[in-house]
Amino acid sequence: MQLQVIQNKIYQVRGERIMLDFDLAEMYGVETRALKQAVRRNLERFPEDFMFQLSKPEWQQLITNCDNLPENIKFSPATPFAFTEQGVAMLSSVLNSKKAIEVNIAIIRAFVVLRQHLADYKDLKEEIAKLEKQIDHLYYQDLLVKKRLQQMNKKYFNFHYMGDSRIQKFVI
Repeated sequence: MQLQVIQNKIYQVRGERIMLDFDLAEMYGVETRALKQAVRRNLERFPEDFMFQLSKPEWQQLITNCDNLPENIKFSPATPFAFTEQGVAMLSSVLNSKKAIEVNIAIIRAFVVLRQHLADYKDLKEEIAKLEKQIDHLYYQDLLVKKRLQQMNKKYFNFHYMGDSRIQKFVI
C-alpha cells in the first residue's frame, strides 16, 4: 500500500491525527459494518484515546474541509468512528487476519513519517522565528544609524564663498 494514499486518509480532529472507519475498512478489504461490529464486540480494547465517534458538528466540519471524502459517505446518517494511531494498531488484533497486519504496518509507518515531518516543520518554524528576530534587530540598528547621520548632517554644513577664503558654518 502506498504511503501517500494512506497519508491522504489521515485527518486532524480534536487535536489528534485520526483515520475514519470507512477508509480503514476499505484498506482492510472488509465492509465498514463488519469493522464496526468487530470494534463494538471488543470495546474494552478501544478507550477514548484510541477510538471515538465523531459528533455531528465534527463530521460536518470534516466534510466541509476535506474534498477527498467519498460522496456516498458524506450523506450517511451515522457519524463515523475515528481511530487514533493507537486505535489503528489495536484493530489488527480485533480483525486478526494477515492482511490486517500488513495494512497496519503500512499505516503505522505513515503515522511515523507524519510525525517526522511535523518535527522537521517545528524545527524550521523555530529557525525562521530566530532569523526574523535577527532581521528585526538589524533593521532597528540600521534605523538608528540613519537617524544619527541625519542629525549630524542637520547640525552643520560647510559653505565656502567664492573669492572668500573664510569657511562659514550655517546651522540648518
